[in-house]
Amino acid sequence: MVKLLYFIFLFVQLILAIYLIIPFLSLLLYGLIRLFRIKSPVDLKPVLIDKDFDFGIIITAHQETEFIPPLVDSILKQGYKHFKAYVVADDCEGETLQFEDERIVILKPETALHSKIKSIHFALEQFVRKHDVVIIFDSDNLVHPAFLSVMNRYFQRGYRVVQADFKPKNVDSNYARMDAIGDMFNFFIEREVRMRLGLSAAIWGSGIAFDYDLYKGISYKDNLGGVDKKLQSHFVLQVDRIAFAPEAILFDEKIASGKSLENQRTRWIHSYFKYFKDSFLVFKKGIVRYNFNLVFFGFVLMRPPLFIVLGCSVLVTTADYFISMPVFILWLGIWLSFILSFIAIVAIKGRDFRFIKTIVFIPLFVFRQMLALLKVDRAKKSFIKTKHSKLVYIDDLVH
Repeated sequence: MVKLLYFIFLFVQLILAIYLIIPFLSLLLYGLIRLFRIKSPVDLKPVLIDKDFDFGIIITAHQETEFIPPLVDSILKQGYKHFKAYVVADDCEGETLQFEDERIVILKPETALHSKIKSIHFALEQFVRKHDVVIIFDSDNLVHPAFLSVMNRYFQRGYRVVQADFKPKNVDSNYARMDAIGDMFNFFIEREVRMRLGLSAAIWGSGIAFDYDLYKGISYKDNLGGVDKKLQSHFVLQVDRIAFAPEAILFDEKIASGKSLENQRTRWIHSYFKYFKDSFLVFKKGIVRYNFNLVFFGFVLMRPPLFIVLGCSVLVTTADYFISMPVFILWLGIWLSFILSFIAIVAIKGRDFRFIKTIVFIPLFVFRQMLALLKVDRAKKSFIKTKHSKLVYIDDLVH
């Protein structure tokens, strides 16, 4: 029995160690790619379909309509013109939204939906035609003027699912910068590096473009969140590769307060546990198909939120101090590689010393996520909204 428990302990350590080493390996491979000037798979992929794709854009807005005009403004300033945008104004009674451009359609559900999933379905049912590609935005987003042109190039090369890159709209508070740091870290190791290695990139809840027909057959456990979790576990099994387009830039509002962070993370943590079975299914099918892309995608998809991985790693490192000094020293090396990789990624992607200085506040960020974990049951019962406050236009960000 003791041997079995020790074996389980070693197995858990191995899984945790792999998760913490991935950033270092990602950074190392990224450096080699840059050093030897290896071309991206996108650059090597020829144009397969010479057409201008018709984009159906879905904007999900819940109660907050003041952010819709700036987003619509950024969409209308696209150099690419083949699109139609559907704004789902959910629970926005008394608000007036009017746009002269016929490509902007305002949809107002008769009864409040209180669900991003329901809003997406509602918009799909109201499409005036079958668009080639569907793109999902949150109301607080803004998009670069070249966004749709970039997406069109990726679909011309045969990709059927493409994730956009995220940039922060606001970095004027410690929480906003910490939130932005999280995006830099995750987008680097789970999207940019994977794409450069020819693997499928992870999906975010916004800025995702996909072939209209791929959405068929998706079944959610409920309507209370987890859009990105369900979409990526579904799409990765349907397409050869999920692409990441770093040139397709979406500006996203970052969390400005600890309370907003707790609400957002409570929803995200609940989604992780709710769709863990789907994540495991991707991993299992990867093994059955001898497909490393699916195995790796599923393995990372099963990873608990990073703060849980770090917390568990602290516990096993402490235990090894009393159990095995060689393993303890090995863990110190793993921790050093993770910390240095984290700082290096922030320095590479942030290019602003304010982000480096903000790293010292990360423990506070982790503490707030721990509080969110304690409240995860709330997300099972109701839609938890993240409030926004940064009202800016695309001209304020792109000069």
